[in-house]
Amino acid sequence: QVQLVESGGGLVQAGGALRLSCVASGRTFSNYAMGWFRQAPGKEREFVAAIGRSASIRLYADSVKGRFTISRDNAKNTVLLQMSNLKPEDTAMYYCAEDMGILPIPATAPSLYTYWGQGTQVTVSS
Repeated sequence: QVQLVESGGGLVQAGGALRLSCVASGRTFSNYAMGWFRQAPGKEREFVAAIGRSASIRLYADSVKGRFTISRDNAKNTVLLQMSNLKPEDTAMYYCAEDMGILPIPATAPSLYTYWGQGTQVTVSS
């Protein structure tokens, strides 16, 4: 059974930074691309960032490009999301997810991710 556990969320002022962590267990972590998504109240879940199995490919939503960095440590079964220069519009529940592996690059559509964590809340005050 695959488990994904996120941590690192919290309340931060605009312009601040947070680092989200997601630890995976249950199967070979390095075999799968990983992604981060977020969902604000009343909105659909949206893509934030994704990273390939070896970290050679990293994709970002335009809204976070230049402010967020995704990374992974396959030895620790961990994927990280470093967030800086946070804005109130970044406020959301953040989820990590495991890619199905259908596409040759990490997917950006939530429907192409198999397993999801329970999420960690990020709140950015103005």
